[in-house]
Amino acid sequence: MTIKGEATIVKHTGSHYLLAQLPEWNLFPAVLRGKIRLKGSSATNPVAVGDKVTFGSEVPLEQISLENPAVITSVSPRKNYIIRKSTNLSRQSHIIAANLDRAFIIATIDYPEIKLPFLDRILVTCEVYNVPVTIVLNKVDLYRESHKEMLEAFHEIYEGAGYEVMEVSALTGEGVDALREACKGNVSLFSGVSGVGKSSLIKALDPSLDPRVGEISDVHLQGKHTTTFYEMYPLSSGGFIVDTPGLRGFGLVDLKKEEIALYFPEMLKASADCRFSPCTHTHEPGCAVKEAVEAGEISYDRYSSYIGMLDEEGKYR
Repeated sequence: MTIKGEATIVKHTGSHYLLAQLPEWNLFPAVLRGKIRLKGSSATNPVAVGDKVTFGSEVPLEQISLENPAVITSVSPRKNYIIRKSTNLSRQSHIIAANLDRAFIIATIDYPEIKLPFLDRILVTCEVYNVPVTIVLNKVDLYRESHKEMLEAFHEIYEGAGYEVMEVSALTGEGVDALREACKGNVSLFSGVSGVGKSSLIKALDPSLDPRVGEISDVHLQGKHTTTFYEMYPLSSGGFIVDTPGLRGFGLVDLKKEEIALYFPEMLKASADCRFSPCTHTHEPGCAVKEAVEAGEISYDRYSSYIGMLDEEGKYR
């Protein structure tokens, strides 16, 4: 090979990858050399969007094409990543993205109605794999008045647990400038269930982007299989967004039952006063977490999510 270099995976489409030498947005296609297996990983995809890789090419960088793609030879160690099981019965896991500066979890109080257990699973996963996370409530123009108490309760629950909660509206532009500023200079994941307005929000951040169309596919991977899983976009204001399809399920990966409570920040704090250690916070006498739930100091909804995760683990085993 005539040249070697380092780059970041910005898209995975079929058997091809798109690379860029960030912060430069110089896209070029690449393929994997043989079977790259990451040590200790059970994921179906050995390489994910956001991964930093080394590559080789037999032609100069500017001549790399689908006919002469670069070859990915190794994957650098990750600083963090987000991984999930796709369904309750699936034993396969999939890495959503790697090397993230922050994950923005897009949610709505209504339109569609929020599912707290789903949100809590994502938050636990971010805690496990060291991904800083912010919750973004979109469409607040639709429900701020009609669901005022629910909105206030949501802030109380999640800010009380230690999470930042931003209110935005892709339609009116409220909060969009603050979100754009938070993304500047960072690689940020945008994720959430279908219908929360994630694509509209990305377009509000940068009108030149259209995540639903996938312009990269047309220009660089024409004629190839174009089912897009996850994709990175550059923001004209600075920084990069990793967009994900609307998620339907989010199963926990590589997490033992006795460890789950450690990743609920408010439960971890209270558990220092439990009579027994370890404590599952389910049946033990003198459990400080259960006492905090009964006193209203820990959200019953969050505790209920935790109990659901304990049961969920049984489905996988």
